[in-house]
Order: sequence, then structure tokens, then C-alpha cells
Amino acid sequence: MDGFTPVSALIGGAMIGTSAALFLILNGRIAGISGILGGLLAAPSRETGWRVAFLAGLVLAPLAYGLVARLPAVTVGASLPLLAVAGLLVGFGSRLGSGCTSGHGVCGLGRLSPRSMAATVTFMTVAILTVLVTRHLIGA
Repeated sequence: MDGFTPVSALIGGAMIGTSAALFLILNGRIAGISGILGGLLAAPSRETGWRVAFLAGLVLAPLAYGLVARLPAVTVGASLPLLAVAGLLVGFGSRLGSGCTSGHGVCGLGRLSPRSMAATVTFMTVAILTVLVTRHLIGA
């Protein structure tokens, strides 16, 4: 928990919640990244524009922030093959669970969706157990 700052965490959470709520209110869409990306990878449709804009904003926002402030250093200690396997597992899990952490955890819980509550409990439990096993039991 090095560097935990509750005020910035609260502000960031409020911004994420507000943007997800506004996205739903203004567009009638859930701001779940896997669904947005999955819809973009499907056959082209009239929804392609907003999907590209949404994903471009995810990439461009930190770059724009980097123009006015220093970006935090990011250190990844895992190998590229391990990251590739982890990414594939996350993609498989989001398809299996009909959504990702942003769709279920942020948007679904905000709408009191029982399916999202079950999904969020499941992926949080698996995440906690994964950290327990890899960092504390086998010391990876």
C-alpha cells in the first residue's frame, strides 16, 4: 500500500462513477470496455464512431495529461509471455462472464444488477486468491 492517497482515490472514483453514469444517461450504453471493444471488432455498424472515440480517449487522455504533468513511473516485473497468457485469460474471462470489471464492477453494481454483483464477487475473490497464492504462498 505504498503511496496510497485516499483523497486522490476518492476523486478518481467519483470521476469514474460520474463518467459511467453520464455515458449511460446520455447514450443509453454501459461503459464496459470489453463490450465496447468487442462491438468494434464485430462487423462495422453505425456504432463504430462512438466506440473508436471512446477507446481513443482511453489512450489519448494519459498522453494529454503527460503534456501538463509528470506521468507516474510504471514497472512491470512479469515476462512478456506471462503477460500474454494473462491477457488471454482476462479476455476469456470477460467473454465467459458477459462483461469485464468496468462493465460489471462500475456500471452493473451502480444499477444494482444481480448478475453484476455475482460477477464482481467472483472476480474479486479470484483476484484475492491469486495474490495470496502467488505472493504469499509460493513467493513468485
